[in-house]
Amino acid sequence: MSPSWLIVLASLLFATMGACVKLASHDYGSGEIVMYRGLVGALLIGFVSRWRGDSLRTSVPMQHFLRSLSGVVALCLWFYAIGKLQLATAMTLNYTSSLWLALFVLGGAVTARRKPSELALALMALAGFVGVLLVLQPTIAREQWWAGLVGLLSGVVSAAGYLQVAALGRAGEPESRIVFYFSVGGIVGGAALSNLTGWHAHTWSSAGLLLAVGVLATAAQLMLTRAFTRGRTLVNASLQYLGIGFSFLYGVALFDERVTWTAAVGMLLIVAAGVFATALRTPTAPAASLAPDRR
Repeated sequence: MSPSWLIVLASLLFATMGACVKLASHDYGSGEIVMYRGLVGALLIGFVSRWRGDSLRTSVPMQHFLRSLSGVVALCLWFYAIGKLQLATAMTLNYTSSLWLALFVLGGAVTARRKPSELALALMALAGFVGVLLVLQPTIAREQWWAGLVGLLSGVVSAAGYLQVAALGRAGEPESRIVFYFSVGGIVGGAALSNLTGWHAHTWSSAGLLLAVGVLATAAQLMLTRAFTRGRTLVNASLQYLGIGFSFLYGVALFDERVTWTAAVGMLLIVAAGVFATALRTPTAPAASLAPDRR
């Protein structure tokens, strides 16, 4: 399968995972969903690694801990937002991670004079956050603003996680090992949060949703990784925003959600800003670090 089709399929799987998370949120807290998602992911990656003869031992445990910490926090925030907001809105807010990463790049640039690319990144980030305001204003009721801020914060923390993934890649850690330790972190972090918020009993249907979340997320991430290592970074980064469109279709079909024209304009602004910000970062960033980290 070509890299482009891998991205399209992975985006569909991530959107399907989001729909399963929203359905499962009626029976479980976000911590429980994260924990079971991590359990399924760790078992799958562990089995595949053993079958291939790959080692899961690492020489950089602290880097894995920091990456897992940021990733698990982002995942808990994102799953909470999915349970409280329209699916497409929660998905869009998490996709602002590319805009936050652009701001991180700007903040970390130590130059006497701003380069044109840095000014362009600033403009792209500004356009993206105008889109965020358009998305939030018409689609989030007053009592949902907290969930909206949580969703936006998930994008911030996800962007921080990207930097950790890039650092692990530079340290020579393979993708399977990064995913495995992240999944282990999800088990620990999700269980800790669930101990505070409470546990819920299983039914056959709710347990099936948890299994689906783990399988879909793991399969989608492996597809994304394969696509980003073989395909063109900008094309892949652009196509992965199809996840917002797929989420919108799931929201309409399964949850009777509607998106106003102003929210649609806001989503388009976020997508355009994210694509252009990726294009501006591509010459200086490794392809693997640009892969969306939604596991």
